[in-house]
Amino acid sequence: MSRAHPVTKTGGRLATTGHIAGDCVLAVGKPPNEPSPGWEWHRLTDLARLETGHTPSRKHPEYWDGGIPWIGIRDATGNHGCVLDDTIQHVSQEGIDNSSARVLPANSVCLSRTASVGYVVVMGKPMSTSQDFVNWVCNPERLDYRYLKYALLAEQTSYARFSHGTTHQTIYFPEVKAFHLCAPKLDEQKAIADILSDLDDKIELNRRMNRTLEQMAAAIFKAWFVDFEPVRAKASGATSFPSMPQPTFDALPTTFADSELGPIPDGWEVMPIGDAVQIKGGGTPSTKTPDFWDGPHHWVTPKDLSGLSDPILLDTSRCLTDAGLAKVSSGLLPRGTVLLSSRAPIGYLAITAIETAINQGFIAMLPGGSLPPSYLLNWASYYLDDIKGNANGTTFQEISKKNFRPLRAIVPSPEVTDDFQSIVGPLYDQVRLNMQESTTLAEARDALLPKLLSGEVRVLSDKAVMV
Repeated sequence: MSRAHPVTKTGGRLATTGHIAGDCVLAVGKPPNEPSPGWEWHRLTDLARLETGHTPSRKHPEYWDGGIPWIGIRDATGNHGCVLDDTIQHVSQEGIDNSSARVLPANSVCLSRTASVGYVVVMGKPMSTSQDFVNWVCNPERLDYRYLKYALLAEQTSYARFSHGTTHQTIYFPEVKAFHLCAPKLDEQKAIADILSDLDDKIELNRRMNRTLEQMAAAIFKAWFVDFEPVRAKASGATSFPSMPQPTFDALPTTFADSELGPIPDGWEVMPIGDAVQIKGGGTPSTKTPDFWDGPHHWVTPKDLSGLSDPILLDTSRCLTDAGLAKVSSGLLPRGTVLLSSRAPIGYLAITAIETAINQGFIAMLPGGSLPPSYLLNWASYYLDDIKGNANGTTFQEISKKNFRPLRAIVPSPEVTDDFQSIVGPLYDQVRLNMQESTTLAEARDALLPKLLSGEVRVLSDKAVMV
């Protein structure tokens, strides 16, 4: 792209001539105040080509399920601040050719502007987006795309001021076209982005490591308790099994017995999950009684689990006082409790790393029964479709404790479940440690973000100095 004024590809109304202040380095209209020395306010469309997106007609199946990733709101809400390597939905070239959608290059920066405003993602490869986004193709000679990403992330509370609407908030194009960005020269943009990216890269590495650890745990569960591979191997003459301790393997049966769930290893049982572990539900104290809230006791809702990338609960958005806790039937549940959201929606899962009470949207499986937490988490995950099949309801689907408790589970010998917990439990411990490290890194990044972007902390070469 040349240094010439990039062509804006949105059409519609002209940019507004008004001014709305942002929090840090973004504003609608040029702010009257002078920026930090070395920084300059630019109309964003002078630094990057503005693009919007479109949704090809759903009435034409041939427009969909092609090879072109298409970013929708769910992609953004689930990957806020990240680089997207793939998307939930894809469109075909025919869909692009017969709509206003455009394929944009890798490193295009996307901001959701309607319904769910303020989510930021970067294209990791050529992609298109829905009309819910405004997108910028940065001029690499003037604007580092990573600097723009962090600038947009730093303005999360500004978007409410930039938005309008009664049914739902939308940032309209007259405001988008008037966006002004405060930025230093390109080399300092890159240095700022390098520091912040190093933190994000470590967070992403932790996320990928956790995916691998969780996949390992799921694979061991399936091998031992779904496919019964160690028992089958021993029955076929094997003298050991790779993931199983030798004494436990030596004690395994070599035959199967019929059960209501089909053949299972001889000596193992099938019983209702409610007999294998203690099941509890929760509740919500009156939100109109301030004395119940903002105390020392955690209280979790399904919404707290909806934002988790890994199945470990480290914190909650709300807490209860002693008086509030007394109103919740679950009481304070111990660490290691496995939570399953039972409605709106069914299926969020986590092991608690904190003591917490729960609201009425959960089924809690307490530790200390015949099945350890790592088994319960993987059992609920593997058989989630079967669990959902026992839900009912007209307004929304819900599985009650009454319907959940009779669900059958295989209960192996204690030696086998103990070994499973001793092997898989540390994998989840490492997931927890990675999550805690990522939280610390994210807090450091978020604290540095406005200081670096405003010039309060200046970057010289590879060192940051206060000015």
